Amino acid sequence: MAYKAPRGTVDILPAQSGKWQELEQLLRTICANYNVKEMRTPIFEHTELFNRAVGDTTDVVSKEMYTFEDKKGRSMTLRPEGTAGIVRAYVENKLYGLPEKLQKIYYMGPMFRYERPQNGRQRQFHQFGVEMLGVESPYVDVECMLMAVTVVEALGLKNIQLHINSLGDQESRDAYREALQNHFQPVLNELCHDCQVRYEKNPLRILDCKVDKDHPMMKTAPQTIDYLSESARAHFDKVCALLDDLEIDYVVDPNLVRGLDYYSHTVFEIISDDPKLGAGSTVGGGGRYNGLVEELGGPQTPGVGFAFGMERLMIALGDEPQEDEGLDVYIMPLGSEAKDLAMQIITMLRANGFTCDMDQCDRGLKGQFKSADRYRAHFSMIIGEEEVKKEVVNMKCNHSKEQVEVPLENIVEFIENHYEGDHDHE
Repeated sequence: MAYKAPRGTVDILPAQSGKWQELEQLLRTICANYNVKEMRTPIFEHTELFNRAVGDTTDVVSKEMYTFEDKKGRSMTLRPEGTAGIVRAYVENKLYGLPEKLQKIYYMGPMFRYERPQNGRQRQFHQFGVEMLGVESPYVDVECMLMAVTVVEALGLKNIQLHINSLGDQESRDAYREALQNHFQPVLNELCHDCQVRYEKNPLRILDCKVDKDHPMMKTAPQTIDYLSESARAHFDKVCALLDDLEIDYVVDPNLVRGLDYYSHTVFEIISDDPKLGAGSTVGGGGRYNGLVEELGGPQTPGVGFAFGMERLMIALGDEPQEDEGLDVYIMPLGSEAKDLAMQIITMLRANGFTCDMDQCDRGLKGQFKSADRYRAHFSMIIGEEEVKKEVVNMKCNHSKEQVEVPLENIVEFIENHYEGDHDHE
């Protein structure tokens, strides 16, 4: 039987992993600039966590989760998104009791959703996200949005637009819920079964329906922004004013509701028309979720965050291969005694911080030089019978083509001196 990776999963091979590391390092650097610290949570959680946090009327929970029973019959789910696990860990570990009220956290890793695979969207995918917990302030909303924009700009994406909306506080949501139910009630029997269920449980989800998206009543549905309470309107007005002051271009998009139940107040998405992604592509998004910590058993704690699918960010990075710095030294032993000495030398060089490899296939010099070229080695170290006897090695600089004999005890000093004097390696 020929084994294949499961549908919707991909292998990240050594030729691609350098690009992933480049993206991960970029994201970690931006997080350090914003004083955001990493948290790592389990890849699977109790299913009830996602039912409560994400919402059982969402497509993610009702159709897309990978759920299984463990050996004691407990229902477990591979995480479909990152926020629920972060908030669960925040509550369980009582991070709300730390002296710094605002906790800024990021996560990075695989998520799982059962959906139709397509370019940039897999069943096992990777997500980078940020959560800022503990302070309800339009300033924190804007810092979160600024950070998301910083990520996209750092990737070099063009034609970026920040779309924002407000879902308001509980008072606003109650008024809007009633308005939505009144709007859709006359045509309820024309909507899909899922929307009929959503009508009672969470009518806001109707606006996110893929089946009924072209129904005429969708276009005339009431907008959240028209039902904001006085305090919710003041919060959103301040968000807009801060973005204006910072000269961040944005569009107020009344149709933006986001796909998960825990959002309140500010929600946002970053849209790009960059040809690499295609016109009108959503790169990532997020928003405020003031009730989620309380919903998961913690004290009332406001939060705001965003997430990006990392496969989408990889497309944004482009196809240009990452420049490989090459090995410091490729060791080329000729004969068994030379190979014994090579093992001692390579261990010593690695302990001194040099990147190196050696021939393990007992090939002739021609084949070994080809490997040195493929690995873009700065030095080729040749060890034959004569070198073993004389306790020296032949060092060839693959840039200058210069070749010199170096005593064993001087190898590290020789390489360091050569690097210091060679501008090619600065």
